[in-house]
Amino acid sequence: MDYTQLGRSGLSVSRLCLGTMNFGPETSEADSHAIMDRAHEHGINFFDTANVYGWRRGEGITEQIIGRWFASGGGRRERTVLATKVYGVMGDWPNETKLSALNIQRACEGSLRRLQTDYIDLYQMHHVDRATPWEEIWEAMSVLRQQGKIIYVGSSNFAGWHLVAAHEAARRWHITGLVSEQSIYNLLTRWVELEVLPAARHYGIGLIPYSPLHGGLLSGVLRKQREGGGSRSVTGSSAATLEANRDRIEAYEKLCADLGEDPANVGLAWLLHQHGVTAPIIGPRTIAQLDSSLRAIAITLDAEVLARLGEQFPLPAPGGAQPAPEAYAW
Repeated sequence: MDYTQLGRSGLSVSRLCLGTMNFGPETSEADSHAIMDRAHEHGINFFDTANVYGWRRGEGITEQIIGRWFASGGGRRERTVLATKVYGVMGDWPNETKLSALNIQRACEGSLRRLQTDYIDLYQMHHVDRATPWEEIWEAMSVLRQQGKIIYVGSSNFAGWHLVAAHEAARRWHITGLVSEQSIYNLLTRWVELEVLPAARHYGIGLIPYSPLHGGLLSGVLRKQREGGGSRSVTGSSAATLEANRDRIEAYEKLCADLGEDPANVGLAWLLHQHGVTAPIIGPRTIAQLDSSLRAIAITLDAEVLARLGEQFPLPAPGGAQPAPEAYAW
């Protein structure tokens, strides 16, 4: 396994991050524990979760599964860089969501209890809270750091200007501020390259891409359909996206076949080649899926292949593959 620093921090994390959103709803607790054990065997030390995962309001099912795995001992907690999130709705009463100081404190205590740990390595804001001032948010995060309950703070689903606003507010408080941003990012969804990724690079904020294969559409979906395997994700909006991008995905799968690589691993490898990306989040439902994803670390895409992928999946902006504002203005 390769490791890198999380943004400008000194924290070393694996180049792949184990996403746990399937633990509970899709994957049994026993299988989830086995997947986490195998991740450690592969050297993956970076795990991502959220207080709302498990999708039963207020219960934090996924965090509970991880907590019982930690409680089984064997140095599991000590070898894990644990990331979880705050913002999502955890109850029916006011102040059980978003980023008020009250909810940040209560949500952190709830996550610590479910995770059966006394600290969170990376505490991430799951979304922007436009109603709470940054001074309140950073004061609450600073109190948690002083208490030893969290170590680093990250964000998720922020726009570029949100990263700037958050960082500059932290600067006024003379605190570290954000070290990571978790955004949707893949060959089919490259919007972060316009504003978010340039801002993250400027401030030393590591980008953690989620949905790196766009819900399975970049995992060889057309080949699987031809082979009769189908794909469980090609329904609803995913089916519409597939039809709208069928020619591009067909060309992509052909390119991957020419390279002799699985499309899922090429999609992950492309992200690993992007400057500023720390670790794409993989969300395996089985050990076999986890094992397969490790191949992405070893794939080197040369300049010609990267250029071809850029042509097949251009930035969705008039200026093509350019950062903002050149993507839409002179």
